[in-house]
Amino acid sequence: MAVNHTEAMPPQLRAARVRKQRMTKAIILTFTLLFLFVPLVSMFVFTIRHPLSGKWSLDPWIAIFTGDGSALGADLSTLWSGLGSSMGLCVVTVVIMLLLMVPTMVIVHIRSKQLERAIEWVATLPLTIPAIVLVVGLGPIYRWLSADVLSTNPIWLCFAYVILVMPFAFRALAVGLNSIDVKTLCEASRSLGASWPRVFFRVLIPNLWQSILSASFISIAVVLGEYTVASLLGRMNLQVALYQLGQSNSQISTAMSLLALLFGVILLVALDLISDALRKSKESNES
Repeated sequence: MAVNHTEAMPPQLRAARVRKQRMTKAIILTFTLLFLFVPLVSMFVFTIRHPLSGKWSLDPWIAIFTGDGSALGADLSTLWSGLGSSMGLCVVTVVIMLLLMVPTMVIVHIRSKQLERAIEWVATLPLTIPAIVLVVGLGPIYRWLSADVLSTNPIWLCFAYVILVMPFAFRALAVGLNSIDVKTLCEASRSLGASWPRVFFRVLIPNLWQSILSASFISIAVVLGEYTVASLLGRMNLQVALYQLGQSNSQISTAMSLLALLFGVILLVALDLISDALRKSKESNES
């Protein structure tokens, strides 16, 4: 019979151990919060305090929300253009990523574990390739596409961004596939007369919603924060626009960067809330 050493300890030693653990957790949490929030607070202070005169003002934030930065010598049209491009890229990249990866991973997960490991290696390969090397390879392809097939519209960066988000999307989808018995669900559905499209859309996708949302939100965060590929390929997105805006007014650029970070945090919080809601709904349906 196993003995719980914590319960076997005297009450005084057990209480001292609990206090020590709480103190350690509090110290770690404090340093983590300081590490995360001190730079953000410093950025916010920089946006409301003029670096030369020391004057405190909310003008950079007012310029963003009113869309008029002329009083501060900043042209915000580039910012809105970059923001629109990034939002469009988020939508197109997520759609292509899901259409490409979800059916592929489901089929491979059912048919072949060896092929699944090969696809995992290919999907995680972009993590080991620096962005500058990736651009060197993609540069001639985009030069040909821009001149002969497509155009120089930033929306065509979606093909490069699908490669960048593939490692994160693959891991999120793999967790979902490994958490359910895909083969049993497919065999049971097929034995009841369901076609493969019906099995995919009516049986598997509802069980993978949480993983699909995770992959989508992570992909959106990656696309919104991407700078290197867009800059070196000469395309406009949010991060490139923020860099160009920073040349004329660094306070507005920093304020917009904070808003982009806040949007990323909101996405993560929304993902957590949606995941909890889906889990509770599933548990209530099972009960």
